[in-house]
Amino acid sequence: MYKTVFSHVGQYEKQAILAPVTIIGEVFMEVTIPAVMAKIIDNGVKQGDIGYVAKMGALMMLMALCSLAFGALAARFSAVAAMGFAKNLRSALFRKVQDFSFSNVDKFSTASLTTRLTTDVTNIQNAFMMFIRSAFRSPIMLICATSMAVRANMKLSSVFLFSVPVLAFAVFFIISKAHPRFEKMLKKYDDMNGRIQENLIGIRVVKAFAREDYEKKRFTETADSVRNAQYMAEKLVVMNMPIMQMVMYATIVAILWFGGHMAIGGDIATGQLSSFIMYVGQILMSLMMLSMLFIMFVVSRASLQRIYEVLKEEPAIKGSENAEISAEDGSVRFENVSFSYFNDMNNLALEGIDLDIRSGETIGIIGGTGSSKTSLVQLIPRLYDATEGNVIVGGHNVKDYALDTLRNNVAMVLQKNVLFSGTIRDNLKWGDENATDEEMIEACKSACAHDFIMNFPDGYDTDLGQGGVNVSGGQKQRICIARALLKKPKIIILDDSTSAVDTATDSSIRKAFREKLSETTTIIIAQRISSVKDADRIIVMDDGKITDIGTHEQLLETSEIYREVYDSQQKGADE
Repeated sequence: MYKTVFSHVGQYEKQAILAPVTIIGEVFMEVTIPAVMAKIIDNGVKQGDIGYVAKMGALMMLMALCSLAFGALAARFSAVAAMGFAKNLRSALFRKVQDFSFSNVDKFSTASLTTRLTTDVTNIQNAFMMFIRSAFRSPIMLICATSMAVRANMKLSSVFLFSVPVLAFAVFFIISKAHPRFEKMLKKYDDMNGRIQENLIGIRVVKAFAREDYEKKRFTETADSVRNAQYMAEKLVVMNMPIMQMVMYATIVAILWFGGHMAIGGDIATGQLSSFIMYVGQILMSLMMLSMLFIMFVVSRASLQRIYEVLKEEPAIKGSENAEISAEDGSVRFENVSFSYFNDMNNLALEGIDLDIRSGETIGIIGGTGSSKTSLVQLIPRLYDATEGNVIVGGHNVKDYALDTLRNNVAMVLQKNVLFSGTIRDNLKWGDENATDEEMIEACKSACAHDFIMNFPDGYDTDLGQGGVNVSGGQKQRICIARALLKKPKIIILDDSTSAVDTATDSSIRKAFREKLSETTTIIIAQRISSVKDADRIIVMDDGKITDIGTHEQLLETSEIYREVYDSQQKGADE
């Protein structure tokens, strides 16, 4: 786990090495200064040798400046290494998420992945910066200062035999109890981020139903849950500093008491006692830093585990390495296909699908809510993999394609239309980044989007805002259709993609498809029969199965489900 995560230090390895190297120089200077001070007191001040005091004082000032320089360099190197490591780690996590299939994202949830990319990486960054400084500084300082203290007076050093075990026990107790509490706290963070994300996405619905007070109450409850979890975790951690300080000051008092009596009795020189007290401070400060390092390790370990879970996750769908396979045409064939979102044959969304779609054919799919229409078409570009059976596209099994090759031949306008921050032009170029203005205009005309785009003051350079907030639902759908058309695919799938446009516009889009996409296989999922009645064939689905296939006229005679839908819609239209 540690090797996987910290391998992303990458090009910042040099700074990560230089930080502890410069810290060693800083520690060496700090440990030597008390010894010089003892000589100034015992050999200079007591003897009245002003020249010696001045010379050794200048040396001590030089050593202090060197210590300052080493410390500043160490701080810079550690900051650069930690921030660079965090950047690399976030990039690696984001690239990993981009390779995930829908099932992988479903496993973690969007809110949890957001927390891992932000809060968890920040925790690791802080821990790493503290590690490359304190993990070297504190042990080296502890060893060197202890050696110098023992060298100064071994008898007085026995005080540490009582203080060190107390510190060790306190740290062990806090570590053992705090880790599970921090794991629980981070899960509460996931819940809170999920609540925020859901609320922001559905902010129009919240306002339409005047549910602001309700949502505020729900968020307050979630925030309180995070606070309580954080309080339970932090209240153990904050015990560390008071315990450390109590032990440190008790040790200093003991040193002053016993050392003072020894100085009066002539068993230790005044300068030695002064330097010994300074060494005690360094030793205890090192122990405090070590304890804080252990605590930081506990805090970050939960984040480290969560990040590792993402990095080690294998994408459920991987493309073939055979880059030579390409779609021969736009044909699609389902061979005894069954599918479960839970990979459970006892809980199937699709069952026993056998279907042959010819290249260039227009297929309509009709069915009630939950009949798995979307599940069926998502198997074509391998957004999910069939649990059983084979899906053949363009003469080849979808699993034999490189994912980029397959998905570049299949354009899919999803049921939930998504636009990204930027201009209309930027969003259209998702279909083809090299598309010319003429090609974009032609695609938008086919999708009945050109006229309303030109009504905007900036035309195709109109900024859509986050998620396309500046356009209506129907306009958003038409831009998404135009974006798909720019891919010039062999297969285009419209998943209820004209539900927000009027019937006249829907008719115009279908007419443009018939005239300009005669060689492209078109699959249209719709709730309105008027959207699919002109299709070459219409598939009727119910409960994850294909119940009927035929033309509009044939289905009116043979399919009870289709006839019921048609009659209900005709009755509604007549009324």
